[in-house]
Amino acid sequence: MPRPLVIVESPTKARTIAGFLGDEVTVKSSVGHIRDLPDRKEQVPDDKLETHGRLAGIDPDQHFDVVYVVPASKKKLIAELRQAMKGVDELYLATDEDREGEAIAWHLLEVLQPKVPVKRMVFHEITPAAIREAIANPRDIDLKLVEAQECRRVLDRLLGWELSPVLWRRVGKAARSAGRVQSVAVRLVVDRERARMAFRSGSWFDLDGVFAANEVEFGAQLSHLDGRRLASGSDFDAATGALRDGADVVRLDEAGATALADRLVHAEFRVRSIEAKPFTRRPYAPFTTSTLQQEASRKLGYPASKTMAVAQRLYERGFITYMRTDSTNLSEQAITAARNAIRERYGEQFLTEKPRSYKNKVKNAQEAHEAIRPAGERIRTPEAVAGELDADERRLYDLIWVRTMACQMADARGRTTTLLIGASSSAGEDAVFRATGTTWDFLGFRRAYVEGRDEETDDEREANLPTVAEGDAVACSVLAPAGHATRPPARFTDASLVKELEERGIGRPSTYASVISTILDRGYVWRRGQALVPTWTAFAVTNLLERHFGHLVDYGFTASMEEALDVIARGEGEAEKWLHSFYFGNGSVGLRELVGEENLVHIDGKAIGTVPIGHDDDGAPVVVRVGRYGPYVQRGDDDANETAGLPDEVPPDELTVERALELIAKKAQGPRSIGDDPETGKAILVLAGPYGPYVQLGEQEEGAKRKPKRASLFKTMDPESLTLEEALQLLQLPRVVGLDSEGREIVASPGRFGPYLKRADGDTRSLDAEEQLLTVTIEDAEARFLQPKRRGRGAAKPPLAELGVSPDNGAPVRVLEGRYGAYVTDGTTNASVTRGADPTTLTLDEAMALIHAREQAGPTKPKRGAKKAAAKKPAAKKTAAKKTAAKKTAAKKTAAKKTAAKKAATNKPPESAS
Repeated sequence: MPRPLVIVESPTKARTIAGFLGDEVTVKSSVGHIRDLPDRKEQVPDDKLETHGRLAGIDPDQHFDVVYVVPASKKKLIAELRQAMKGVDELYLATDEDREGEAIAWHLLEVLQPKVPVKRMVFHEITPAAIREAIANPRDIDLKLVEAQECRRVLDRLLGWELSPVLWRRVGKAARSAGRVQSVAVRLVVDRERARMAFRSGSWFDLDGVFAANEVEFGAQLSHLDGRRLASGSDFDAATGALRDGADVVRLDEAGATALADRLVHAEFRVRSIEAKPFTRRPYAPFTTSTLQQEASRKLGYPASKTMAVAQRLYERGFITYMRTDSTNLSEQAITAARNAIRERYGEQFLTEKPRSYKNKVKNAQEAHEAIRPAGERIRTPEAVAGELDADERRLYDLIWVRTMACQMADARGRTTTLLIGASSSAGEDAVFRATGTTWDFLGFRRAYVEGRDEETDDEREANLPTVAEGDAVACSVLAPAGHATRPPARFTDASLVKELEERGIGRPSTYASVISTILDRGYVWRRGQALVPTWTAFAVTNLLERHFGHLVDYGFTASMEEALDVIARGEGEAEKWLHSFYFGNGSVGLRELVGEENLVHIDGKAIGTVPIGHDDDGAPVVVRVGRYGPYVQRGDDDANETAGLPDEVPPDELTVERALELIAKKAQGPRSIGDDPETGKAILVLAGPYGPYVQLGEQEEGAKRKPKRASLFKTMDPESLTLEEALQLLQLPRVVGLDSEGREIVASPGRFGPYLKRADGDTRSLDAEEQLLTVTIEDAEARFLQPKRRGRGAAKPPLAELGVSPDNGAPVRVLEGRYGAYVTDGTTNASVTRGADPTTLTLDEAMALIHAREQAGPTKPKRGAKKAAAKKPAAKKTAAKKTAAKKTAAKKTAAKKTAAKKAATNKPPESAS
């Protein structure tokens, strides 16, 4: 009997919906996109290679015509979907209702070519009622939304493939890629670090006092002296650290503050004035994608990528509404459910008289979806769902639940009271102290929820002040000088960078997590705690883009690109016209001309790779240069002047002129001898190399072909405090650990991808830390060889995600970072994560689908030239002429392969990750 077929993106979502619809409907998953632009030139069909080959699937000269290909990993899945379509009477495409989801639906339609009626089914939450309503009210595929997605995809390919080679040539291979949003995000982080580097701190002192009245103790700070206000942070110039011109304030130093405190020891303190101001606080809007990422970062410490991964699981299992939205709207059903829950949990007095509605203040906001909230007609409490969720899911669900409750609760009301307390010093000075306290008369929404902040403020900090009247005496028990200093602008965190991007209208909230992951993975940014710190490579890349491709990293222009995509999605513009203007120019220089050789010759690689730090006492410039082997400091303009490598852990704003000169001086000292080798009598030297510090046995002898034995220091070792004993241990590596129970030798050795053990039969195992090279025992080594091999670059690197247990073999399924990118494994089969996908958001079902596809594909085919020799022996008699001809043919093939390999490498820049 014919029945409908529903196709969604995710296997988890498919199972949830299938549970609602029962056996009357078949539900299948596409596991994301089923086709895309080719990854490389070689994947372009032969008949399109000449026109679409250079940009791997795009021909700008033919109205930006595109070629899509189905990756090998999706061919089995497509065959399964075609098989599932046999006998169905309707096809429902139920992918997400956004640009990407609409494009997936269109690609499914194009590839499957169904002969039955096709309907587009959309929903914002996965509940039985929502799914039934979606089936009852289908629509057609929105081709304008598909056009906007294709425009975005083409734009990212053009930027990535045209700009990335420029970065490689002018900055170096450390500059791995450029992107529409990622490059602007990097510029934001670099601009903030530049501000920190230019910042000069100003300092001042005041007095902190501890007072008491009516048995209530409270604190107050000196605010005025002889009628003049004491200096505060806003009075200082960030560029000089001095008071701003015209600032009529009192600036105390430590000695002055201490002396003033002494002169006030016997003073009589009285209340000069009392001011109480009532205030009202309104609750915050329900979560959008951006505000959820920000608040989860502040309150839960989640990176944006983790927040989205957990939210995806909650959505697909029917616990929350769609998590990619910039709308603050709530449906009438949701508002009613929230108000009922508030009434039951907190009481009628915490409800507003009328339901609240919120206007979105974000640039380019789209209002198609609802805000993020708990799903369902009756909102389930965190306690009710706790048994069905893991720890991360429970914490995020609780956050979403309380925010949804708070948005429909009553205002909070309170009072801020300010006391001014005066006294005369022994020298006749008039000193005024200020005490501020906040009390809450009615908590309102704060009964459920208080939003986190990026930086601490005193505005709503509760403090008890005594009930006093003007003229009342107060006792002072402590007066102490308190030093203060202005602080540089705070570095971005995930939360504050997401907020900045959204407020500027750059990118889409749904992409922010992947953008942050990309700039971290590309080596443009690293984390110090929760702060995002730019690398020196990021400075060089930003310098190049600002000076030669300025509009591409201009904040306003990048936001206008997002606006253009929205215009196309609304049917008010055409993708081709916009792409033509961007690429070929329309009265201005387009991207194609900008990356032409006639423009690239004007790019000075040395200039863009130079970051000024300051000048030494003789006026010589001290700079950082981004070189072939990494960043280094240099004094003077000539490359022959003093240089020194830079430690990885030094943030740019902490590299002062003094520290740079110290590094140069240390290198100028040359090799440092820390003792002699007891066996050879040669000196053990500590040196600095392009890849870090190392030890060396003896000097390099003139004319000697072999270099002296060397060994790199462990990352935890300090060259200055390295002992002779430690150096001798390093020079003994690789170290023979011993023989295993079968007599096979095991060696502990440092390697390119981390420390490891190697057995005589060629088998290897990773070690967790470099120090284990010196301490691992034969028993430990044998135990490691009994465990499954861990693959991936860096033995100590933890899994990107733990997805659960494989239903096939019961082994844990993990997402790991490998030498060639992220992959999933069940301990037996490894499968690469689809390019462009965020590996941290994978579900167990999606991982198993990748693993099954890899298993079906069979073993990897050997490379040409790596085939085993044929079983048959060649004829014993072979003429010299035949041998010569065979050698010539082989040589030609080898040369052709090398040429093709070079072209392939040249034709595959990294994709622009937005």
